[in-house]
Amino acid sequence: MKKVAIIMGSDSDWPVVKGACAQLDAFGIPYEAHILSAHRTPAAAAEFAKCARANGFGVLICAAGMAAHLAGAFAGNSTLPVIGIPMKGGAMDGLDALLATVQMPSGIPVATVAINGAKNAAVLAAQILAVSDGDLAAKLDAAREDMARQIAEKEARLQAELAERSPAE
Repeated sequence: MKKVAIIMGSDSDWPVVKGACAQLDAFGIPYEAHILSAHRTPAAAAEFAKCARANGFGVLICAAGMAAHLAGAFAGNSTLPVIGIPMKGGAMDGLDALLATVQMPSGIPVATVAINGAKNAAVLAAQILAVSDGDLAAKLDAAREDMARQIAEKEARLQAELAERSPAE
């Protein structure tokens, strides 16, 4: 199975990005996490992106706030799928990061999840890898079935609680 690279622009992103790691662990997907900056370590970031495919990666997840150039920098240096996680914070509370991540030039796409959407980034990475991995696809199907079961259980509890209430007079 191909690995997923999780790249953070700063260690301050780690508390949110841990959610992506936990989700990848749940699916049994190998990953590496690194701190690289599009602005403070541009050569190292570019080198990592250029060598990612040869180093066994199948998807790149990039988390960054404010200017949020990281996902775009990786997308510009790799043809692997790049998923951007815009991080909350800064003067615009993450909206600047969202816009910087999603507004990419034609030909250099970045799939973008919600602000602080680390778990969804990991699920999307799993879906990309599952295109050629039937076992992983089955794990994704099972996760969806489990989510549906949980909602059905919550609905049943709600209806039971409502049935126990006496009608208002």
